[in-house]
Amino acid sequence: MITSAQMRAARAMLGLDQRALAELAGLSLPTVQRMEASGGQVRGIIDTLMKVIQALEDAGVELIGENSPSMGSGRGVRLREAASRPGERLNGRPAREGARLESANHAA
Repeated sequence: MITSAQMRAARAMLGLDQRALAELAGLSLPTVQRMEASGGQVRGIIDTLMKVIQALEDAGVELIGENSPSMGSGRGVRLREAASRPGERLNGRPAREGARLESANHAA
C-alpha cells in the first residue's frame, strides 16, 4: 500500500512537515509519526492509511507501487503536477503556516 520511506519522500517533495501532513489527512501528529517510524510497509487501520494516501494524492503526489509502470523499478513517489509551495494554496486551501522542507536526513 505505502511505505514509510514513501511517506517521508512525499512530504519532502511537498515541503510539508509531519504536523502539516497530519492536518491535511485529518489525523493526529503521533499517528503520522508512528506510521513514518515503522520500517518498510506501513501497517495500521485501513481508513487511516487511506487518509494519508488521499491527502498526498490530493496535494499532487503520485505513489509508485512495486509493479506500477515507471522508468525505474521498485516503489517511489513523483509529483503528478506542480505542487504548491508553503504559503501558496494546497488542495484548494492555504498551505499550513510553518510547512517546510525537512533536511535529507529526516526525509529519507
